[in-house]
Amino acid sequence: MSAYHFHVTQIKRRKGQSAVACAAYRSGEKLFSEYYGEISDYTRKRGIVHAEILLPSHAPLEYFNRQTLWNAVEKAELHPKAQLAYSFDIALQNEFSMEENIELARRFLLENFVSRGMICDFAVHLPERKNDIQNPHFHVLCPMRPLDENGQWGAKQKREYVLDEHGERLRDKSGEYIFNAVPTTDWGSHEALEHWRKAWCDLCNAKFAEKGLDERIDHRSYARQGVELLPTVHEGPTVIAMEKRGIHTDKGDLNRWIKATNKMILSAEKKVNALEKWVNENHQSSLIQSLNAYNSTRNKGAYSQTAKVKNLKELTDDINFLKANEIESFEDLQRKLDELNEKIDGFKAQSNEKSARLKEIDNLLIWAQHYAENKPIADELAKIKWKSKREKFKAENESSLRLYHMAERKLRPYFKDGKLPIGAWRSEKAQFQKDFENIQKEFSAVRDDVKRLWQIKYKIKQANSQSRENSKEKRRDTYEI
Repeated sequence: MSAYHFHVTQIKRRKGQSAVACAAYRSGEKLFSEYYGEISDYTRKRGIVHAEILLPSHAPLEYFNRQTLWNAVEKAELHPKAQLAYSFDIALQNEFSMEENIELARRFLLENFVSRGMICDFAVHLPERKNDIQNPHFHVLCPMRPLDENGQWGAKQKREYVLDEHGERLRDKSGEYIFNAVPTTDWGSHEALEHWRKAWCDLCNAKFAEKGLDERIDHRSYARQGVELLPTVHEGPTVIAMEKRGIHTDKGDLNRWIKATNKMILSAEKKVNALEKWVNENHQSSLIQSLNAYNSTRNKGAYSQTAKVKNLKELTDDINFLKANEIESFEDLQRKLDELNEKIDGFKAQSNEKSARLKEIDNLLIWAQHYAENKPIADELAKIKWKSKREKFKAENESSLRLYHMAERKLRPYFKDGKLPIGAWRSEKAQFQKDFENIQKEFSAVRDDVKRLWQIKYKIKQANSQSRENSKEKRRDTYEI
């Protein structure tokens, strides 16, 4: 079964992460971090089938050594909260051999990453089977800081000062020049990520076509594809690790609900569409008459009175269901299918609305956490009067201050009397779980109706098929006479 997963995160020192340790984990090696003075030994890790470093032409050859490369990255980053590397996690395809998957991954990285001057340390993993389905994938670590033409580490950002209409630099209230920190590469841009996601899709789909397979993958979200399904939320490594240990999380529970709901919706829609097609191809006036014919045929093959009683009970239940829903003809059945389609659309709209609001609340709570964590630093800066001390303090806490101001701008509309409604957000979030459970229960009734109609369709098709066979036999007997 073809799969699409293409996710990128950042390795950050402020989270206590080490680029050397991450590289050791992905490659299954034993590496020493000079920055932390620690050894990371993952030589016993199973499921690693390939590890390789790809370098652009201007990179020093010693960077083919994994320990040398990532210690150089750590050394180039002086700030205690520095962002060190991009980390990609990309699904491979079970329809391809492992050799084909590795070659596809290598080609993708050379054409899309190395060609931009990026260093790629990639490793292919094949974890143990889960539910008889393999999950081959590859990890890629790319240093965030670019190399110049001489193979030296360059700047990640540059300052662009804000100018007035006369081309003069503007100052803020503290007399400091206002500037924007502009990345020196486009590696972290949304446009680059979109290009990479599509490029990987195109490579895999071309390989499917080359092998004569019908499978295809799509990098777009359900909404962009025009598929009205609920998208799952990103869980992140912490949540994934907790879920693997059997610890249920809010995001994990939400994704389980979303996946179960999507499965129910897809199944119901598929059956309703098939029923509509069947209705359009049939014009019998009475469904009940066909069900009676099906029951008669079943009774002819029944070996006991118990079986006949069971057949009669099924017939009675089916007829009662049709009468309760005022369904006698195929026209009545079409009306019922239209009604079910409306209910399905309503459940999807309701679920989408709640899912979107839940994601909005999650986002607000994350920004609130950033605000609370970094506000003491902003308050400390406000107390410093000497310019030299301010400059030094700002330089030392640049990323924290930037994150604080971003959070402050995001949350500004939600402040009431100087406070954020965090308690209300959390209460609303807790209520969503109950709402989702109620939606699923309500949708179960629709699913049961669809399931019953699907069973009735099968019985009527069997009865009609038997009727045609009987007609053929009669014609054959008449011809022989």
